[in-house]
Amino acid sequence: MIDIGANLTHDSFDDDRDAVIAEAQDAGVNQFIITGSDISCSEKAIQLAHQYADCCYATAGIHPHHASDFNATVRTELKQLLNDKKVVAVGETGLDYFRDFSPRPQQINSFEGHIELAIETGLPMFLHQRDAHKDFLPVLKQHRDHISDVVVHCFTDSKAALYDYLDLDCYIGITGWICDERRGQHLIPLVHDIPLDRFLIETDSPYLMPRNLKPKPKSRRNEPKYLPHIAEFIAQQLTCDTQTFIQHTVTNSQRLFRLAD
Repeated sequence: MIDIGANLTHDSFDDDRDAVIAEAQDAGVNQFIITGSDISCSEKAIQLAHQYADCCYATAGIHPHHASDFNATVRTELKQLLNDKKVVAVGETGLDYFRDFSPRPQQINSFEGHIELAIETGLPMFLHQRDAHKDFLPVLKQHRDHISDVVVHCFTDSKAALYDYLDLDCYIGITGWICDERRGQHLIPLVHDIPLDRFLIETDSPYLMPRNLKPKPKSRRNEPKYLPHIAEFIAQQLTCDTQTFIQHTVTNSQRLFRLAD
């Protein structure tokens, strides 16, 4: 299995990162895309991808929360990071109007700057969108023909938004959010509308631990080892054989990020 969104740079993993990766591998998760969310985080993601070269890759980008940091200097630094052989996507970037940690015009400016870098490098994009579809879609649509591939990661939006992204040939990343009985129920019918050749799965660890894990873990930290649980839950909703579903997600991940078999 491939976890396409693991925040393994997070300091909650500093004391046991080796064990976290080993336990995930024992559970069947053998490759990880480590998310970069600002320059420092992206540098650390790349460092970890080299340290765990047999199983880890990295993205490099500025999360919309940090979009106010994006400027010409940061753009230059980011482009240098994107040249590293272990970097497989531009991002995490996009728009987040739920938190609004950065002013919206600056989020759009950063998003557009990342799109330019994706076009220049030919790399796929790892995108974040929360409560911002009305602005996110026009920006993406304007440039989509010039971007190699796109995943809208941690999708939590509506049927209309899903169809908009599928119409643009985007991949869709689903997390343990779908296992949350409080706020993820609307995703259960929507996963039936995601073509199997566009489906990706991720933990977004250490965030978004699946709430229906049994027994409930003592720690609230999500880990890549829970990816099989997410895959099994989705496969059940699709009435699809779990291994068949997993194989589709692996093939899709390899195609999107250009990973070796």
